Amino acid sequence: MQNPNEIRVAGTGRILLAKVGTDAPADTTTEWGSAWHDLGYTSTDGVKFGRKGKTANVDTWQSLTPARTIYTERELTVKFGMLQLNEDTLPFFFGGGDVVETAPNSGLYKYEIQSDQGEDERALGIEFNDGADVRYRFVIPRGLVTVSDDIDLNRKGAVKLGVTFTALSSKPGASLATWLMKDKAYAVGAAK
Repeated sequence: MQNPNEIRVAGTGRILLAKVGTDAPADTTTEWGSAWHDLGYTSTDGVKFGRKGKTANVDTWQSLTPARTIYTERELTVKFGMLQLNEDTLPFFFGGGDVVETAPNSGLYKYEIQSDQGEDERALGIEFNDGADVRYRFVIPRGLVTVSDDIDLNRKGAVKLGVTFTALSSKPGASLATWLMKDKAYAVGAAK
């Protein structure tokens, strides 16, 4: 049934990072803990979710159509562009490491990009509101940046650190990601 009250607009939101293993809030009202770092402003494109799967057909001699299709690969990604440059966003974009002050109280900071940065696994949280009564939270407990977009340095726009973050399985049988919704549209027996 068509219901305009179930149309959602991600009016405002934020993206947070933490170390793998950091507990995320179990509801939509509890504040994110101090171990979660807000990545600040993001581009107006917001967050783009991607879900891809590859399948393989099981063909048989007896049929022109596949007898069965099996998944050989599944992928869950989120893509967004960070507009702030700081000690959280730059290492996240480049795959790990730390920003350090070159000398005490110098005000000069250094970030070194290594030839083999390693794998910088993180937990990622996304939150958005649609008005005062609807809040969504999406948590990926383990993942990493698999694509970093080109950075444009020009006088026509802000520097944007665009990334694609890919969810990784934390252990067999564990959830790849979790949606939490404070939204009456999901209530069992809700008037539709």
